[in-house]
Amino acid sequence: MTAIGYARVSTREQNPALQHDALTKAGCARVFTDTASGARADRPQLAATLDYLRPGDVLVVWQLDRLGRNMRHLIDTVNALHERGVQFRSLRENVDTTTASGKLTFHLFAALAEFERDLLRERTTAGLQAIATRRARGRRGGRPRKMTPEKIAVARQMYASQTFTVDQIAATLGVTRGTVYAHLNPTAAR
Repeated sequence: MTAIGYARVSTREQNPALQHDALTKAGCARVFTDTASGARADRPQLAATLDYLRPGDVLVVWQLDRLGRNMRHLIDTVNALHERGVQFRSLRENVDTTTASGKLTFHLFAALAEFERDLLRERTTAGLQAIATRRARGRRGGRPRKMTPEKIAVARQMYASQTFTVDQIAATLGVTRGTVYAHLNPTAAR
């Protein structure tokens, strides 16, 4: 059983030495390091690490958030490793899938992540239903428009009179020049 380490820091200013030291102390034969935000999907050293691992190896990380972009990604990654015969270990959270208690801990994380996804799905559905109900009652969401039909009519009259500049029209109506141009008759704006 060979321990292979993976470390990640988010910026070049951050130093991965703490992670390297912990991974080396944990017995990692090799440590791969990425300098990339955890939210990024393209982490070349993570891809190299996953490619390097062989059945019977153990992937070791300093902390869970170093490996996964989010809980779902972490669980999917670890499950994919298990399918390949590779175990997983996180030093800070003391998760070690080579042991029965470590497997239990990881499955609890997976169950909590699934529960969180289900709650999010329910909240999203409820929110969409609330929006549909408001629309059915004739209410629109979002920020109120700056240019009311009355303001648009005034802007067109002022522009057509050729007495006012677009800057003056915008100042009078309390909007920007772009907003005035967006609501003028396209043939009149030229």
